[in-house]
Amino acid sequence: MTTVTIIKSKNGKYKEVICSGHAGFAQAGEDIVCSAISMLVINTINSLDRLTRTQLEVHSEEESGLIKFRLLSEPDEGGKLLLDSMILGLQNVVAEYGKKYLKLKFKEV
Repeated sequence: MTTVTIIKSKNGKYKEVICSGHAGFAQAGEDIVCSAISMLVINTINSLDRLTRTQLEVHSEEESGLIKFRLLSEPDEGGKLLLDSMILGLQNVVAEYGKKYLKLKFKEV
């Protein structure tokens, strides 16, 4: 199962996203759920980096399925929209394939 944790401040500002584990929907290389999750998260990282002024710190480990990014600056409206869009996509993956493969968590710090 993949777990994606969205961490926000008490006033609702995005702080960090941690994606870990493998979905286990199918064998490696054929797992469309894992691919969808990875694409949503990686595309958001790339979009934040190239299309906004949001400063990020990114860490990944392919073997464990870890993709983690921390926002070093507060995202502008475009950055917030990209993050909201990523969450919408992840919620759609949960709705389509179930919580057995993706657990979406929200944490306040």
